[in-house]
Amino acid sequence: MARKALKLASWTSMALAASGIYFYSNKYLDPNDFGAVRVGRAVATTAVISYDYLTSLKSVPYGSEEYLQLRSKVHLRSARRLCELCCANRGTFIKVGQHLGALDYLLPEEYTSTLKVLHSQAPQSSMQEIRQVIREDLGKEIHDLFQSFDDTPLGTASLAQVHKAVLHDGRTVAVKVQHPKVRAQSSKDILLMEVLVLAVKQLFPEFEFMWLVDEAKKNLPLELDFLNEGRNAEKVSQMLRHFDFLKVPRIHWDLSTERVLLMEFVDGGQVNDRDYMERNKIDVNEISRHLGKMYSEMIFVNGFVHCDPHPGNVLVRKHPGTGKAEIVLLDHGLYQDLEIRNNAANYLPQISHLLNHVPRQMLLILKTNDLLRGIEAALGTRASASSFLNMSRCCIRALAEHKKKNTCSFFRRTQISFSEAFNLWQINLHELILRVKGLKLADRVLALICWLFPAPL
Repeated sequence: MARKALKLASWTSMALAASGIYFYSNKYLDPNDFGAVRVGRAVATTAVISYDYLTSLKSVPYGSEEYLQLRSKVHLRSARRLCELCCANRGTFIKVGQHLGALDYLLPEEYTSTLKVLHSQAPQSSMQEIRQVIREDLGKEIHDLFQSFDDTPLGTASLAQVHKAVLHDGRTVAVKVQHPKVRAQSSKDILLMEVLVLAVKQLFPEFEFMWLVDEAKKNLPLELDFLNEGRNAEKVSQMLRHFDFLKVPRIHWDLSTERVLLMEFVDGGQVNDRDYMERNKIDVNEISRHLGKMYSEMIFVNGFVHCDPHPGNVLVRKHPGTGKAEIVLLDHGLYQDLEIRNNAANYLPQISHLLNHVPRQMLLILKTNDLLRGIEAALGTRASASSFLNMSRCCIRALAEHKKKNTCSFFRRTQISFSEAFNLWQINLHELILRVKGLKLADRVLALICWLFPAPL
């Protein structure tokens, strides 16, 4: 018996040693990709966070100053643990973590500020993995398809990364390649998140985040289909073709698949990079107004909304030919279709309601609104209120159009048109007043009057 046990131990040791050597020598094989490792890490992190909340706050009077300070520390510890989990498990976890980091209107500041770093900590696939995906999807090697292909990606996101390349006919393109393991892991990751969220809700009944899992289950398959992204890009380009300031890169369909998307290469600076705009003599107020027009048109007129306008997906540049300022809209994987034009009352939920009572479409609009407000804050253009004014204009036009469609009376149509014109005039007047204030013209006029007509002593 002892001899069998020794023999078994020897074989086991040899197997473990061989496995260790294989994992160490194979730089393309990551233990983090194994399901047991990912599940174990997620379960352990969830357990530690739950235990921290259960034990750290129970002995402190609820609502007291000490309670609030201690709760803030627990929030921060938990947010850091969650961020570490997302970075380790990558893929779907980073995508969901990025979504949480954008929910400033719902989550504690400790969570949003900590999770915002995930936008800059996405995993990078190796060139071997990139070649493998291109070979599997396009049936050719990189050198057969491209004259040149930059090994260093232009940018890396949770689901894919983008490389600059030149086709054999000389055209410069951007090649978006999906991380090879994301698609296989995504469904398992979502199931794991669903189980963990349900488990946490048993401990904390007020924990209402099942909506986030539901959104990921619905949206992730769409974002993993790059052909869907290409169709969205063409649709929004056609839909907003009357905006000469908007550029949507053209899609090369002959070299695009569900995991590889080839598009026109367009360079520019991020929309929140004020220094870039000043160096290139781009008017930040003009860009802010254009953003407001573009997204208001999407939401209130067309009902087809780009739902991921973080600065990396919205670039600005001067048009090479005309020299006019342009907005370049990238990453069209996630759009939301609204019925808001026909049934607006259903999309006015009470803000005080629990999150799971808010229509899911409204959540994406709130997220989009927050991201746009963040861009305005970075550019220093919030005082002009241009986004709100442009949004108001679109609301007025959409509402007037809706009312006209529902009446057959010529008199009523005329009345609606006059009301629309008057309301738009009021907005224009308000905008003019804000611009005058912004230029400090009123102060200068007042100073001139005081100089010309000094007050008697």
